[in-house]
Order: sequence, then structure tokens, then C-alpha cells
Amino acid sequence: MTPRLDAIGIVTADLPASLAFYRRLGLDIPAGAESAPHVEVPLPGGGRLMWDTEDIARSLDPGWQPPSGEDRLGLAFLCDSPAEVDAVYGELTGAGHQGHLKPWDAEWGQRYAVVLDPDGCAVSLFAPSDSGH
Repeated sequence: MTPRLDAIGIVTADLPASLAFYRRLGLDIPAGAESAPHVEVPLPGGGRLMWDTEDIARSLDPGWQPPSGEDRLGLAFLCDSPAEVDAVYGELTGAGHQGHLKPWDAEWGQRYAVVLDPDGCAVSLFAPSDSGH
């Protein structure tokens, strides 16, 4: 038997804000989920993304502390085109989310941008560049 990666978890200080952010990225998060201490949604292609409140994290591990320092895990969302990278970045920052890296044409052949979720986690937006690299 080999373990399989099945889920990615986010511990959040503000569950409604985090769910609203990820809804803007197209995840189908059920209405009313904000009132639950634990939320799970299936991801396209398999797996799940899960959220827990900081109180739930502490109930599982009384010594748990919010992480500090740089990101150790990042999420990346594939967009359909370079223009969509720009549009999604603009929509998220226009809604008040903090942009970290404005869209640019990366040397590895992608249009790339990074925005921070409500807990300060880096979320990358990317698409193959029009030049087809």
C-alpha cells in the first residue's frame, strides 16, 4: 500500500474572508460554509482543498501556533491565457486583496502573478505565454 496525497489544508484566521477569496478563483464552495469550523471542496482532477479555523487547529494540537516567516507551501492556479492572469489579478486586487507580484512575462515562458490570500499565503496565477515557450 502506498499513501496518496488526497488533500491540502489551509488553517485560516478568518474563514469567511478565506472562502470568499477562493470563490473568486472559481472554487465551488457551498453557500453557508462560513459557519462551519471545517470546510472541504473537491478539486478538479481529484483531491480536496480543506479549511480549518485556528481554533480547530489548536483543538487538534494544543501547542499549535500560526506560522511565521516565508511561505512553505504555495498554491498555483492555471489560467486559460495571459490575459486571464492579468484579469484575475486585477479582480482580486480590486476586491482589496494584496498583490505580491504584478503580472509579468516570466523567462520560463509563462505569464505569472502572485496575490496574497487573507492569511498572507502566496497564491500564484499563471498561463503559458502567447509566444508558446
